[in-house]
Amino acid sequence: MPDQNDLRYTADHEWVLVEGSVATIGITAYAAAQLGDIVYLDLPDAGTEVSGGTVVGEIESTKSVGELFAPVDGTVVEKNAAVEDAPELVNSDPLGEGWLIKVEFTELPELLSLEAYTALIGD
Repeated sequence: MPDQNDLRYTADHEWVLVEGSVATIGITAYAAAQLGDIVYLDLPDAGTEVSGGTVVGEIESTKSVGELFAPVDGTVVEKNAAVEDAPELVNSDPLGEGWLIKVEFTELPELLSLEAYTALIGD
């Protein structure tokens, strides 16, 4: 699991781990807790072009249906097949095995620090 201080965050409750030109994206522990038990994920396939701020996937839980937003512009290079087979990984390990997609980005937008995200959610 990455150090939370190495991650960047969005106001839509996604986390982003930047490694070179690839951003690994998942939802925060806060978002996973708000959604409840996640039962289904609809994630974009590799090769899908995504635009920052747009909906690229769906997260269904026992409580509601949430949307996954792309925090960056780019091309999906991998989706986490493990979470499609076992969506509960997003609840049990949202910052590790529960990652959702990897996107090769063209430009990294301004994202929130852990401190700014924590202030946003009032933790």
